[in-house]
Amino acid sequence: MQFLHKCFEKLMWNARLFVVLAVILSLLGSILLFIVASIDIIKAAKDTYLYYTGALTQNLDIHNILLHTIIMAIDLYLIAVVLLIFAFGLYELFISKIEIRDENSSKVLEIHTLDQLKDKLAKVIVMALIVAFFSKALNMGMKTPQDMLFFAISIFALSIGLYFLHKDSKH
Repeated sequence: MQFLHKCFEKLMWNARLFVVLAVILSLLGSILLFIVASIDIIKAAKDTYLYYTGALTQNLDIHNILLHTIIMAIDLYLIAVVLLIFAFGLYELFISKIEIRDENSSKVLEIHTLDQLKDKLAKVIVMALIVAFFSKALNMGMKTPQDMLFFAISIFALSIGLYFLHKDSKH
């Protein structure tokens, strides 16, 4: 019976290694998002150059295109950071502590508990949602005073949410 008990415990302990799959795929997703967002910004820079040199003769509003592209790239970068933090957190919580760091390393990726991982992810996700809101707000056509009032209320609600998020991180 003791032998079965030990075997089962060993099986349970080694089952945590399945988390490596989530770590690897999260890292891959993060890298892909960083690449795609960077390519989008490079394309936007190229289009801006072509627009101002006159090589782009289409009737385009380069300002809106550039702003929209950069905001979407920021959104992709933030989601990539979420995946990166998630991968680091899962690895440190379930597999092993990462020992390669030096004393000047950032504390952003240092995660000791599941609650710390959730808090860090929640903050970055909230920032990604704010960027997405900003993108939608730029494309929103305000036609009535009620539209402007709802827009102002939503900005106020975001500000209050950010205040409480920041206040929570101080304690």
